[in-house]
Amino acid sequence: MGSRKILLPVSMLLSALSALAGMLPFISIWLIVKSLLETGGIPGEDVTTYAWWAAGSAAGGVILYYAALMSSHLAAFRVESNIRSEAMQKVIKMPLGFFDTNTSGRIRKIIDDNASITHSFLAHQLPDLAATIIIPAVSIILIFIFDWQLGIACMIPIIISFILMTSMMGGKSQQFMKNYMTSLEEMNTEAVEYVRGIPVVKVFQQTIYSFKNFHKAIMSYNHMVYGYTIMWKQPMSLYTVIINGFVFFLAPVCILLIGYSGNYTSVLLNFFLFVLVTPVFSQSIMKSMYLEQAFGQASEVMERLDNLTSFANLSVSANPRKIEKYNIVFNKVSFTYPDAVQKAIDEISFSIPEGKTVALVGASGSGKTTIARLIPRFWDAGEGQVSIGGLDVKDIDSDDLMDKISFVFQNTKLFKTTLLENIKYGNPNATIDEVNLAVDMAQCREIIDKQPLGLQTKIGVEGTYLSGGEQQRIVLARAILKNAPIVVLDEATAFADPENEHLIHRALKELTRGKTVLIIAHRLTSIADADNILVIDKGQIAEQGSHTELLNRQGIYLHMWNEYQQSVCWTIGKEAHNA
Repeated sequence: MGSRKILLPVSMLLSALSALAGMLPFISIWLIVKSLLETGGIPGEDVTTYAWWAAGSAAGGVILYYAALMSSHLAAFRVESNIRSEAMQKVIKMPLGFFDTNTSGRIRKIIDDNASITHSFLAHQLPDLAATIIIPAVSIILIFIFDWQLGIACMIPIIISFILMTSMMGGKSQQFMKNYMTSLEEMNTEAVEYVRGIPVVKVFQQTIYSFKNFHKAIMSYNHMVYGYTIMWKQPMSLYTVIINGFVFFLAPVCILLIGYSGNYTSVLLNFFLFVLVTPVFSQSIMKSMYLEQAFGQASEVMERLDNLTSFANLSVSANPRKIEKYNIVFNKVSFTYPDAVQKAIDEISFSIPEGKTVALVGASGSGKTTIARLIPRFWDAGEGQVSIGGLDVKDIDSDDLMDKISFVFQNTKLFKTTLLENIKYGNPNATIDEVNLAVDMAQCREIIDKQPLGLQTKIGVEGTYLSGGEQQRIVLARAILKNAPIVVLDEATAFADPENEHLIHRALKELTRGKTVLIIAHRLTSIADADNILVIDKGQIAEQGSHTELLNRQGIYLHMWNEYQQSVCWTIGKEAHNA
């Protein structure tokens, strides 16, 4: 809350005063009726005084509650803003592996929606807490001051209602709240994935099939909430009847007291006061139930926010060191993904001399990407050591590690801003001449020249859309501009057509010249010139050597090469064409 901390207790105090002011009109009305009965229905000066007290306290209660809500909202808005800000600051600092296990839909739900829930609790429910506590206390005092016998009659429905409320707000309610929040996160995740995939869905006419997971998440939420509602249908109905049925307990006691004492005027006056005050009491009991529910939801929200932002960070060396040499060594490295049983890679050992290129090939899921992502510390190796220039990557300053490595992945990411700003993400301080040089080296000049605003053209609805191959070349320009001495390429030509692939290969030669390079590729022609090729199979190195050496070995690599050559030579036969 920062400097607005004081506003929350002020809000609760004002809310309590507002609740007290809200009870004064009922007492004033009772005093007016009492005065009229005592004077035979002739209004006196005291009646006018009580009327003004009733009007003034009612207006004062509204003003105090407005001030209470204004104070609580100012504090709650600050909290909501700071939750979003600080949570995003922590997310930005998360290890890159964090984003492999947490979808964007889930992160958005936990940070954005949960911040709003926290705001609602602080702005509305928490100020009501003061009123919820003070009204029952004052009501009980008034009840027993005026007539303890009618007071006991009032306490019967209160006790029964309290027991019912306690049973409804017990362990099942807390478990439901956990399931409820989890279900909302799943729906957000599925909704985001579905919306992102709509272009693919429409192209392949798979609308119903693709909606299946989203629909399943919606129906799961529906069944859970409906089942919970039905479970409490009878207890809630009974609770509502009893908490609003004070008169059914008061009336018989009132009749008995009139018959016993004969003083019907005093008993009826007290009965009238109780009929006025007890609904206020019942409303505070109802509010306490909703407050308990809101508190449970807010507690669950904060727990999920804490769990998200307390994701295990990578270890930080007490004395971080700078990279001076750029050779990379894997020494008996093993790694298992969180919650997985089988190792993704198992005792991998190899080296990449400074300025040389090593390629990883193998079937999907063999562990190639895992190996590549251990270099920039997406994750830390479970066993063994990954080192750069003789330094364990765990001992290298994190900013220096990121500064010395360029990444080009198969899934490119361009921001909805200008082409110039997208390219300068690689080096924000680069001059326009350096940007233009990177554009030329990445074979992007034709992309820039055909845009009406050149480098100032925006990506997206306000400017232009680029093909997969064009996006890849812009990303390469970004990497060239960064000019890092270590380059990691993961399927950099995956989505390129033949023309773009040719241009991307030319750009890659510029990017990797004189650099230490690790490249992952399925198109084997792109890595034939690599200094060393590692064939990865089931998380282990099955073969390694140059392209020629691996072909002569007549093992897995030769089989992959032959299959690749066959796929390249595929043509549509005459019969198929005519058909």
